[in-house]
Amino acid sequence: MEFQWLNESKIEKNGERWEITAPKESDFFCNNGAVGEEGITPESLSNAPFYYTEVSGDFVMRAKVSLDFKDTYDSSSIMVMQDLTHWAKACFELTDFGTHAVVSVVTKNESDDANGCNIEEEAVWLQVCRVGQSFAFHYSTDGERYDMMRFFHLPADETIKVGLLAQAPTGSGGIRVYENVTIEKRTVKNVRMGE
Repeated sequence: MEFQWLNESKIEKNGERWEITAPKESDFFCNNGAVGEEGITPESLSNAPFYYTEVSGDFVMRAKVSLDFKDTYDSSSIMVMQDLTHWAKACFELTDFGTHAVVSVVTKNESDDANGCNIEEEAVWLQVCRVGQSFAFHYSTDGERYDMMRFFHLPADETIKVGLLAQAPTGSGGIRVYENVTIEKRTVKNVRMGE
């Protein structure tokens, strides 16, 4: 697999462990400038480093992710992208509720935002499956059993961008860790189950 950058940053590769630097105030989120009174909701941004490869057809991508949670919305994420206004990401994130959770965002011109389960472990496996224009995000705390966090439709071409996203929307940035990154060209029998 050949990877390339959208919003290039620094990456350190040590075998199966990749570390990407998230710059300060970097994110992917399209909310048409709606900012909360507290100023925590970021304006529309598409400046976070996305390290991706192009994948045609159905696939399953997995990565074990972790990070040093410092600032609200810090996350190590995986992302699928058709273009800058049609994309989706699954994140292991420090939420605005002070929890570490799996979070998903699906963007079709505007982004939504859905907090999933809180995670007590230091790392979590994230997975995305594609079957046609149906996608699903899954998470796992042991790398064996995967549970669904989001099932969604994304208008996408045969070939899309698939990869790793490092974000720090409100903070000073930091290292985001991705381990055992795999992309398998296969069609799962049940996209909701991810297998």
